[in-house]
Amino acid sequence: MLKKRCVIYPKDVQLITGKSERYGQELLTKIREHYNKQPHQFITIEEFCAFSGIPLRDIENYL
Repeated sequence: MLKKRCVIYPKDVQLITGKSERYGQELLTKIREHYNKQPHQFITIEEFCAFSGIPLRDIENYL
């Protein structure tokens, strides 16, 4: 069974959106604020999908 990770990183956002890694950092910061998370807490793939409106099945191809 292939295990997949449950968190998303700025580099992943860069691959998904085609924008810069810095954009990915800023977007993850916005998502943290939206979910009232601390700066050290991770963003899950599910949270990213809900925030961005991109279906999970589309994002799985990039991870």
